[in-house]
Amino acid sequence: MAKTWTTQPTEILRAGPDLSLAEVDPASTPGFPGDKRYAAQVLESGRDTLGELQEKLFAGSRTGGSQGNVLLVLQGTDTAGKGGIVRHVVGAVDPQGVAHHAFKAPTEEELAHDFLWRVRRELPGPGMIGVFDRSHYEDVLIGKVRRLAPPEEIERRYEAIVEFERELADAGTTIVKVMLHLSRDEQKARLTERLDRPDKHWKFNPGDIEERLVWDDYQDAYETAVRRTSTDAAPWFVVPADRKWYARVAVQRLLVDALEARGLDWPAADFDVELERTRLAST
Repeated sequence: MAKTWTTQPTEILRAGPDLSLAEVDPASTPGFPGDKRYAAQVLESGRDTLGELQEKLFAGSRTGGSQGNVLLVLQGTDTAGKGGIVRHVVGAVDPQGVAHHAFKAPTEEELAHDFLWRVRRELPGPGMIGVFDRSHYEDVLIGKVRRLAPPEEIERRYEAIVEFERELADAGTTIVKVMLHLSRDEQKARLTERLDRPDKHWKFNPGDIEERLVWDDYQDAYETAVRRTSTDAAPWFVVPADRKWYARVAVQRLLVDALEARGLDWPAADFDVELERTRLAST
């Protein structure tokens, strides 16, 4: 699978304090030499690899081994393809080993606590792959653009997020943060499709049109958030998302790399295998 990339996504997509979203082409396919058809083949061939790694992670936590986990954070504007990543990438693994949560507008109870309170409640347990479809970053994205919190509070949140994620990493969580970078024109095309197709009307939110009026403000908010919170413990990966097929193979590769870096293996049996084989044969 690794040979399908000229440059690995962990290298070419990693963002840092000098990120300029204006210099990232949302329609590009960095490091991937193939087309849509080839990407479909790569995605399919990677399903077994990802599934086996997830099972090793899960099995280890259930037999007294590693208590670590993986957290995939998906951020992006509406229609950026977060749901498609969940279905086509994460959907390849055993669902019992996945903890998925989509963060919506905070409830009255959640607003009564610090913004990270509700996030801590949804963290994945040992051996799990956690998926945040939107996340704690909403509080420095929409919070900044829509002025839901004063500037000094937004500043405090950047530091709180860095500390929070460092805490998770120290406790054994591998964090993979993905910003799905979609162009304004492509979003318009996807929203238009939702209006054109009755089977997609349920996915259309009239509020998305209002959000498009402050597109540049959101781009600035994303750029700032990534710059301020991309660390060695929890790096950001900016994934061009105009081509859904590219985004999916890129995120799959990022997840595989994150799991492989944990050095996973099948847990050793805590019983005498040959003895149990003999006992079984006699029944």
